[in-house]
Amino acid sequence: MDEMIVIGGGSFLLGSPPWVLRWLAESDQPLPPDWFGDETPQVARDLAPYRIDRHPVTVAAFAEFVRATGYVTEAESRGFGMLYQHGWTECEGVSWCAPAGPGSVGHADHPVVNVSWNDATAYARWVGKRLPTEPEWEYAARGAGFRLWPWGNDWSPGKANTAEYHGGTMTTLADWKNWWATVHNRYGAISMTTPVGAFSPAGDSVFGCVDMAGNVYEWTATTSDLYAATARYEPSMLPAIGNYRVIRGGSWMNFRYQVRCSERMHGDPLGWSNFSLGFRCAQDA
Repeated sequence: MDEMIVIGGGSFLLGSPPWVLRWLAESDQPLPPDWFGDETPQVARDLAPYRIDRHPVTVAAFAEFVRATGYVTEAESRGFGMLYQHGWTECEGVSWCAPAGPGSVGHADHPVVNVSWNDATAYARWVGKRLPTEPEWEYAARGAGFRLWPWGNDWSPGKANTAEYHGGTMTTLADWKNWWATVHNRYGAISMTTPVGAFSPAGDSVFGCVDMAGNVYEWTATTSDLYAATARYEPSMLPAIGNYRVIRGGSWMNFRYQVRCSERMHGDPLGWSNFSLGFRCAQDA
């Protein structure tokens, strides 16, 4: 069983304080402020003690589950998965064991990717666990006090697997597109994950959880919703409200701004997966 960390529970404010949105608006990042509006306003949450995996579920751990149960993931059943090429594309043969399509191999000590919400839930049940709730995930990432990233408020590209770790400082969307074009032209649409814990201990959370910024996005159990009816948010999020599941942590594809502890993304739980999305498990203590 994967190593778990006991979190003693406690009270904290979920989400981002107002200064974070002001900082994002003034920063060298390409997204409008409303893109981050679903992180506000902060809301009080009380957590009972729980356990959470120290690191995302690995390819080796997921392979053991598949061998023991014969489980077939949703990407395998439908025959394709999502890769980012010149945009998100459905590609034949992409799955957890072929993260970039036929002929590619998932490394045993890397996070498993191309797993849907149902796939992640099935694995968690098999090991006697569950997916973490959104508040559990954020609390494990930053503790009771607010932190932009698990280690604090000062960005360091050497503490997380992000686009900037691979391609250097990027301050515009054009920078990112140029980096990805170079990668794609040379290697194709590869998944640029790193071994779990590769950035430990420098990138660890206050509780010792690894890879909570970057490497892979992570599914949570929480249905996507706003923290308050007054929140201003990107209109494209509207279909997600009440239907999707919250995804946390950012991935190897993202700028530093998208791997913050309070950054929210949202994914369709009805079979959707991609080559930068994984999960970790939790458990009542």
